[in-house]
Amino acid sequence: MHTVSLRFAPTVHGAGDHGFIAIIAAVAREKGVSGYPGDGTNRWAAVHRSDAARLVALGLAKAPAGARLHAVAEEGIPTRDIAEAIGRAFGLPIASIAPDDVPGHFGWIGTFFGMDLAATSTVTRELLGWDPEGPALIEDIDAGAYSARMPV
Repeated sequence: MHTVSLRFAPTVHGAGDHGFIAIIAAVAREKGVSGYPGDGTNRWAAVHRSDAARLVALGLAKAPAGARLHAVAEEGIPTRDIAEAIGRAFGLPIASIAPDDVPGHFGWIGTFFGMDLAATSTVTRELLGWDPEGPALIEDIDAGAYSARMPV
């Protein structure tokens, strides 16, 4: 038995997800607008949950002891693109939220949504031959992964 460290992208997405994107979608529904922080150029890394699961299994089976693995399929999706996809999914207008208003608009998730959380998995891909195959985040949102009405 050996140990590996696995870092997941801030957004591990897929149908039935109750994580960050589901919370941001719930805020959009509650507020009646799909917002993004500032100019919307800050980025979020993402990985589909099926790809993350495959990497966990692959890492445990084949990674050398002490390896640090990154489960990242998309290095950085602008938050404006995320807000636009959520807006399309729920038929909501899209709007920039001024940086000073982000905490009040988004609540606790605003702290994270306002950060630039780009990441890479280049070393992980080279080490293990891992190649993400799941849908991209925007494709997942557009396909209805977050359209099920969650409580607000």
